[in-house]
Amino acid sequence: MSALAEAEVDLAAVAANLGTVAAHAGTALMAVVKADGFGHGAVPVARAALAAGASWLGVTSAGEALALRAAGLTAPVLSWLHRPDDDFGRLIGADVDLGVSTVPHLHSIAEAARRSGRPATVQLKADTGLSRNGANRDDWPELVDWARKYEVEGTVRVRGVWSHLAGAETPEGRGVGRQVAAFEEALRIARAAGLRPDLAHLANSAAALAAPATRYDLCRIGLALYGVDPFGAPGAGVYRLRAAMTLRSTVVNVKRVPAGTGVSYGPDRVTERATTLALLPLGYADGLPRTAEGRAEVWLAGTRRPIVGRIAMDQCVVDAGELPVALGDPVVLFGPARAGFGWPTAAEWAGWARTSPHEILTGIGARVARRYRPARPAAE
Repeated sequence: MSALAEAEVDLAAVAANLGTVAAHAGTALMAVVKADGFGHGAVPVARAALAAGASWLGVTSAGEALALRAAGLTAPVLSWLHRPDDDFGRLIGADVDLGVSTVPHLHSIAEAARRSGRPATVQLKADTGLSRNGANRDDWPELVDWARKYEVEGTVRVRGVWSHLAGAETPEGRGVGRQVAAFEEALRIARAAGLRPDLAHLANSAAALAAPATRYDLCRIGLALYGVDPFGAPGAGVYRLRAAMTLRSTVVNVKRVPAGTGVSYGPDRVTERATTLALLPLGYADGLPRTAEGRAEVWLAGTRRPIVGRIAMDQCVVDAGELPVALGDPVVLFGPARAGFGWPTAAEWAGWARTSPHEILTGIGARVARRYRPARPAAE
């Protein structure tokens, strides 16, 4: 049974993007493959990134980390978002590094390590200004003191200290400098408590490319890995990143309608003149945001054409105008910026929907089949 839509994932683009970031960062890189590799497929992306030189994999949950191990990936993995009563024994047994932001989490991890008879490897997270996860300035000394006690006890090994930037998309801004200073203070306190972490990391994609002071020992690469410019360019941007995903479908219905015809629910759109309407079998259940209505475009018959009317759960309508459109014609909803092709990009969809490219990519639903182009041609 063929799928109604397909997301083609170019693993060679993933590898090329990692190489681009590596050339600027000059550090070890963590490929962030949370949220099923930003919708691209965590395991295929992880394999491509590791083959291209990534040293680490990053996820946010126990399930994501264990899925990588179940797929046979043995590279270092950091998992950083857990409940304090999570089953940390599974993660310790799978040799997963645990991000720790609170003392209760650390107590639970140490207890799980005692039960398993194996020390847990942790990376302590400081909140340097994002005000999300991470221990804030007042709580950080207690966290590092407990970590040192558990390290002396032999139940915990502190491998890293890390934090997360709030605004690296403008690396020249004062906010990044303030966060670097706060991170330096967190490192000083950790070392004063007797900790000697192997790794310090702060930089995300944007900082790895453009903020040298943030790079430390490791940079965590998310959006740039998938070929979206982290500084907001609608296409490849100055770093010439290659979008890894192309979202395709086909026309499943065509009809000629007169002026004054209502289109989709409401109707919110009524045709101003006679036109051809093309139906696509994708909707908001597949990841097309309804907030893009009235602005979104697709690539059809060699040109851009607008989506008109409300985007429904399973389908949307394109105004094809006078184009000679037929059943089965291919449509590209977004893909890489390419010479000679005016395909929309994921970043453009984000602009139309007034959201981020992250939400566009991770929103592509399970009904959309994934097809992978290998990072290297198969041997003949």
